Amino acid sequence: MKIAGGVLLVFLLLIPAFAWADSAGYGYSIDDSYAATILGTPQNLRPDTRGEVPVKTMVLETDQKKPEIFFYDRGLRYTVAFQNRKAPLVFLIAGTGGSSKSARIGALMANLYHAGFHVIALPSPTFPNFIIDASTTHVPGNLSDDANDLYRVMEQIWDQSKGRIEVSDFLLAGYSLGGTEAAFVAKLDDQYKVFDFRRVLMLNPAVNLYNSVSRIEWLLDRIPGGPRKIGTFYNRVMEKCTDFYRKGDFVAIDDDFLFAAYQAQLLNRDEAGGVIAVSFRIGSAGMIFASDVMTHGGYVVPKNRTLKNSDSLDDYFWTSLHLSFLDYFNEYFFPYFRSRRPGLTKEELLETLSLGSIEGYLASSTKIGVITNEDDFILAPGELDYLRRVFGPRLKVYPRGGHLGNLEYRDNMAFLIDRLRSSTW
Repeated sequence: MKIAGGVLLVFLLLIPAFAWADSAGYGYSIDDSYAATILGTPQNLRPDTRGEVPVKTMVLETDQKKPEIFFYDRGLRYTVAFQNRKAPLVFLIAGTGGSSKSARIGALMANLYHAGFHVIALPSPTFPNFIIDASTTHVPGNLSDDANDLYRVMEQIWDQSKGRIEVSDFLLAGYSLGGTEAAFVAKLDDQYKVFDFRRVLMLNPAVNLYNSVSRIEWLLDRIPGGPRKIGTFYNRVMEKCTDFYRKGDFVAIDDDFLFAAYQAQLLNRDEAGGVIAVSFRIGSAGMIFASDVMTHGGYVVPKNRTLKNSDSLDDYFWTSLHLSFLDYFNEYFFPYFRSRRPGLTKEELLETLSLGSIEGYLASSTKIGVITNEDDFILAPGELDYLRRVFGPRLKVYPRGGHLGNLEYRDNMAFLIDRLRSSTW
């Protein structure tokens, strides 16, 4: 169910040219939230992270019984970068569908390592490898369950790592869904005190998962034909990209190609939003498939079908790709949790999917801070004001950057590192 990395990269990055922001004041230069989200930070605006970073992929072995179709899975994969001296240790939690080697994790690891931190990066609980090996329910999205799974995994990884490094104190950070989950993990740690985190940073977190994912799904309503034409939309975008690549006489899919495509305005703004939503759907398709197979839920794969390692997954991928978050919530997620808690209502379940369910803790915990953007489109109306009310001076809001687009901007990264080092806000 994988899509070639280079092809997906092109698909994600070809969007229309938008106005670049004035460099006065805040210097992040992309002034449109969709463009910022997709393009990220121009290379010349990133910190200098040249120099070796000793990144290693590790495996946490589990005794989880796995269906034959997951024959390749040998355990939970996580990533580390350790100093050769005593240093603070930062746990990082990836965003929706992200592995411990995603691009944003890689950027954070490089910057944090060069700043003198040990780093351990974890995949998202929505990443198939986590669903298969580390989830107790195999149905991701419930913040309390996912936080318990993350905390247990962090304890196991620390047991596996502590003989190799000296740690002065522990810190925690996560981005997007990982940022939201970091708050719930912090609350658990305040109870059990395994790490006693000195600082917890939530980077562009969702305030309410249902609201945020619904807003991403809404972007598909604006593509030609709507969500039902997602395959046609994908193919048309890929044709545009391929044609542009061939006519441009490029030698590689690199920064030069991406900048030229950006300048050429291959897609309009509605199509750019569609690209973001389709990228999300691709990640959620893997999540839904892995969860359905592990629970024998019969949602995508018939209950009477046992997949073999030689079976084609194409049909299941396209079926999953056409399932919206509302489909997943109403037809799979809610029925699963109602079977565990008879009488559970949708409203009660939705409340557990928000920061509001632990608002008292977040308002009182001085260790937790938030970094986000004024134009982050995953925030519903009123949610930025909610963050201001709950976190007060522990909230940093940048004027632009979309959803994580400015994460690697040098001023942002310097502030992030300073907040991890500092004992005060």
